[in-house]
Amino acid sequence: MIGYGAVLVALAGLLMSLPHFISEPYRYDRASPGGISLTSKDPRWVGAWWLGFLISAGAVALAAVPYFFFPREMPKEKQELRFWRKVLTVSDSPVSKGEDSPSEQSLREPLEKQDGLVQIAPDLTVIQFIKVFPRVLLRTLRHPIFLLVVLSQVCMSSMVAGMATFLPKFLERQFSVTASYANLLIGGLTIPSAIIGIVVGGVLVKRLHLGPMRCGALCLLGALFCLLLSLPLFFMGCPTHRIAGITHEPGNLPGLEQFPACRGNCSCPLDDFNPICDPSTHVEYLTPCQAGCTSRVVQEALDKSQVFYDNCSCVVGGGPVPAGSCDSACSHLVLPFMFLVSLGAALASLTHTPSFMLILRGVKKEDKTLAVGIQFMLLRVLAWMPSPVIHGSAIDTTCVYWAQSCGRRAVCRYYDHDLLRNRFVGLQFFFKTGSLACFALILAILRQQDKEERTQVTVSIPGLQQQQPLVSGPEKKPEEFRP
Repeated sequence: MIGYGAVLVALAGLLMSLPHFISEPYRYDRASPGGISLTSKDPRWVGAWWLGFLISAGAVALAAVPYFFFPREMPKEKQELRFWRKVLTVSDSPVSKGEDSPSEQSLREPLEKQDGLVQIAPDLTVIQFIKVFPRVLLRTLRHPIFLLVVLSQVCMSSMVAGMATFLPKFLERQFSVTASYANLLIGGLTIPSAIIGIVVGGVLVKRLHLGPMRCGALCLLGALFCLLLSLPLFFMGCPTHRIAGITHEPGNLPGLEQFPACRGNCSCPLDDFNPICDPSTHVEYLTPCQAGCTSRVVQEALDKSQVFYDNCSCVVGGGPVPAGSCDSACSHLVLPFMFLVSLGAALASLTHTPSFMLILRGVKKEDKTLAVGIQFMLLRVLAWMPSPVIHGSAIDTTCVYWAQSCGRRAVCRYYDHDLLRNRFVGLQFFFKTGSLACFALILAILRQQDKEERTQVTVSIPGLQQQQPLVSGPEKKPEEFRP
């Protein structure tokens, strides 16, 4: 089924890229003759978006090939099931009802450790499974450790979903970088950091033999440092561009009024968008018409052409003025910003394996499969579905100029950079705080359970404290349940 699913994904990617081949027979890296001269810094720049689907579809199709050679059933699991059935038959035989021999006791002990594996081994019908499912589901959801771990992972997944969806747009708007460069930073820094964090978390759990208590402490430390790294992000950003007719600042800078006299006779359409930048005052105009420009000059270069507008009555000196938005004065902050984001992603990913182990060691063995299924279902319903909507709505509230299409609001052209940064990073901070609170409660519950277990052992065996130094540690307390 995995192989078929991967092939379907590959076919979907190929079908999405097929219409572009049909409608655009010319080269993929060239615009149509007579088209608008755009650069990669222009907000309207799209590029060959379909190439990503084509490459990804080919990679997924190649990765799916080995799955077709997997057997329908694993023979090892079948042999183990037959073995435990034989052990159960031997233990229930009339001969073994008397006093057990040492060999029979050695067989009975691993059987008891299976925690119901043999009891659930017989095949259940669909009706029987439906009858058992609500009871097991309610028992799993009432488990405090399981519920808190899932809630913490919901917070982390909400943060990841928001960043994966809107971080490229945030970098593009906040630091005036191109969309390709923003995605290159994310793919080259953030994603590898998250992968390293997951691997390091798994290595720590395996090498140090971390029990539930130490797994909870590791998750708490990872969430705490991830939260602390988010604080500098509130102060790393660029101010909003000065846009003629949109931003209002004190002073009489040219072009900052809604309808200045310099373009009073131009009759500029309000729904056009072709930004130009006045380099002397660093003021951006929506169109050359709104800057009062009357002529257009194209300077040809070796590999690209640059467009300038001249005779602009709203510009000091009259021009020439280059086409395109104004460059940001703090674009150098994008690398420190991405470094902190990537380091926070690594620390957040550090909690992935320890939190998963908390679920596997917390629920009953016969409920582990269902618990993992419920976990991923809740992550998709509570995190991956609503989080992009929440982030998108928060980002839309920071827009200061909406483009109109057929009399309706279409796309946002300009954002308030301070509001955009505070609300986007603030949402990330909120979800990280929720995850930290859940891990703190998990650690408190584990400590309380550990105290209760020690109290029960002390009450049941009064001489335990005197005899404890004579008993070796691994034989007295398995490492799996030690804090």
